[in-house]
Amino acid sequence: MQNDDNTVHIDDTQNPDTIEYQDELFVRFECVVDKGQTPVRVDKYLAEHIPGTSRSRIQAAADQQQILVNSRVVNSSYKVKPGETIQVLLNHEPHDFTIHPEPIPLDIVYEDDDLLVVNKPAGLVVHPGHGNYEHTLLHGLAYHFQQSGNPLDMNNPDIGLVHRIDKDTSGLLLIAKTPEAKAKLGLQFFHHTTERTYNALVWGTFDEDEGTIDGALARDNRDRTIYRVYSLEDNPLAKTAITHYRVLERYPYVTLVECRLETGRTHQIRVHMAHIGHPLFADEKYGGTIIRKGLRTQKYAQYIQNCFALCPRQVLHAKTLGFVHPRTGEHMHFDSPWAPDFAAVINKWRNYQMNTLNSDN
Repeated sequence: MQNDDNTVHIDDTQNPDTIEYQDELFVRFECVVDKGQTPVRVDKYLAEHIPGTSRSRIQAAADQQQILVNSRVVNSSYKVKPGETIQVLLNHEPHDFTIHPEPIPLDIVYEDDDLLVVNKPAGLVVHPGHGNYEHTLLHGLAYHFQQSGNPLDMNNPDIGLVHRIDKDTSGLLLIAKTPEAKAKLGLQFFHHTTERTYNALVWGTFDEDEGTIDGALARDNRDRTIYRVYSLEDNPLAKTAITHYRVLERYPYVTLVECRLETGRTHQIRVHMAHIGHPLFADEKYGGTIIRKGLRTQKYAQYIQNCFALCPRQVLHAKTLGFVHPRTGEHMHFDSPWAPDFAAVINKWRNYQMNTLNSDN
């Protein structure tokens, strides 16, 4: 059963065919050792309890300090005991496609020997898959590393992306340049100790200045390309998801909000805001291209279409990113400017608000 960020909770009675593996950057497992279990090496125990995973892959996780028992890192020879909780963070197997360097312009915010932070433009796919096998961020990174004299292999799952954002979301992404960095950064995302905030333009107005959305997410049963909020009783595969939001600016019919992720699920902000009646502006998948609030005039309808033309994607930007440096232990914090299309549509609504206030006076 999946309840945490890409975590699969396993027991001996679970049918492996019912486990829903998400196309994520890590595979995460959690299990509780059976009450009658005799002491056995943790790598052997996990190899027997995690479907389709080899002992060598588990050994690699142990080498990278990605096996925890009762929240403490253990090596592969640790003997498990009844009732202990085991957590494992596994890298995916190597890709079945090859990433070649491509000269794709990248906005590098920060880089050192261990990691790189990039400000991704909207429209750039993060990594190959689902029909996008070229012209991705990883192809651009391969070229960047080649040109800088450090040709890292972007086909190696032990390095590279630590998290992801949607193709049509702009903003900050973290890339690990060594296996050690990826392991340590991955654990920070796993335990939700990173700091991430997003800016979003959403439909509607808010009486409150801030709030929290707590709703488990899973793929929609009727449309597998989108997600929706479920109760765990209705869908035991739904993953706990929590989004904190606060109002930044109010306009007549839309609102600029900041969203802080407590968990990092696919489409989390988009689904949560739509769930409470405030879909992201221009978000076609979740109802944001329908006029939700405002005047019933042709002039207003044309104004909205002009806004959509300025920013023809969900108005969402990964604004800040904070984490602990995997080697130095220093707290790192980055803040990125809005993408040009994001800034353009916000300025258009600011002008609309100013014109509305002037007409009222």
